[in-house]
Amino acid sequence: MDFRAWQRAAGPGIIFSGAAIGVSHLVQSTRAGAMFGLALVGVIILINLLKYPAFRFGMDYAHATRKTLIGGYRELAPWLVLLVAAMALSVSPIGLAAVSATTAAILAALTGVELPFLALVVIVIGATILMLLVGGYGWLDHLSKFLIAFLSLATVTAAALALPRVNWASAVSFEWTMDPLALLFVVALAGFMPSAIGQSVDISIWTLKSQEDEADSDRLPMGTMRNGFLSAYALTTFLAICFCIMGAGVMHSGGVTPESGAAELATQIINLYKETLGPIPAYLAAIAAFCVMVTTMVASFDGAARGIGALYQEYQGNVGGRASNRQYAFFLVLLAVLCVGALIAMKDNFADFIDLVTSIFFVLTPGTALLNHLVITRCEMPEEHRPSRAMRLLSLTGIVVMTAMSVMFFVLKAG
Repeated sequence: MDFRAWQRAAGPGIIFSGAAIGVSHLVQSTRAGAMFGLALVGVIILINLLKYPAFRFGMDYAHATRKTLIGGYRELAPWLVLLVAAMALSVSPIGLAAVSATTAAILAALTGVELPFLALVVIVIGATILMLLVGGYGWLDHLSKFLIAFLSLATVTAAALALPRVNWASAVSFEWTMDPLALLFVVALAGFMPSAIGQSVDISIWTLKSQEDEADSDRLPMGTMRNGFLSAYALTTFLAICFCIMGAGVMHSGGVTPESGAAELATQIINLYKETLGPIPAYLAAIAAFCVMVTTMVASFDGAARGIGALYQEYQGNVGGRASNRQYAFFLVLLAVLCVGALIAMKDNFADFIDLVTSIFFVLTPGTALLNHLVITRCEMPEEHRPSRAMRLLSLTGIVVMTAMSVMFFVLKAG
């Protein structure tokens, strides 16, 4: 596979990586390392593995049928479109609120600007929407590739510098399995790791958007598309491990407890790197963190707006339709308003808020993963493009394990 073909194939996956490498990595993976050392690295790898089929099925279905996953949901049962729309409007603003708060906190920590936190969040959201309206998908594609390359280099370098301080004995510690609070954190970690499962719909939309000007004769083979997506997904998993190493080396080894506030946590991470590893690693960590959140903000708002637009088109009976530019702009603004409303209602404890948000997303994960499995195995599409038996088995295993974890979450909460 030549480099240009790989770039085309990896495009939707890289945008997904930009959306995924955010709260799950910077906040949750770093906190996992800070609280448990390397004990949860295996959990991070397992979660990424089990959720992989559900995400890849979004790309598979779109490439094979030229329809979004929403079209597949409609084929399964028309009422599913309304159910998915209700879920998207309910939980998307909450997820975007978590992302926006984290981005604003890092910006404040980097620049030292003294503005009310909510005002800073509004500025960050406004800048994101303006960039999307002016640049569109093409700008998003190029920005994601550039920032992912830069943050990968910065994150790997910072993690490598933190390695000598890691307590390697923590990697084989399983004490957390007997701690109910630790298990609840694992569920919260899984919620956004590597991203909310609903972004499988966004992947299908980005796949179609990247191919809208391609003739059938110019389309890449399914195998090439899958390899491109896998490479981007593997990078996403690897960087999650790097952030866990950063937390383990800088915070866990020094017995430092992560702060609960958004701005405090961002400032704490940057200052600890400066104190323990020096100004250059601290600068790299700060730049990597900001790049992480910029890509997440832009890709998440874009995916959410396009997803709701596609749901609206399906509800209107326009099968396979996508929102017009005017509708896209309207849904961006609507999401921004709902996002700010969620932040106003947010608890003061940022860590608790993030755990709540990610836990909600994880509880919804098994249902969405099951829908994606049914779409890829039962809806109309070329047989040669359906997943292998091994991939279907991995998908079902993930659904069973995530269902069991959701049940565990409710049992622990009730207890």
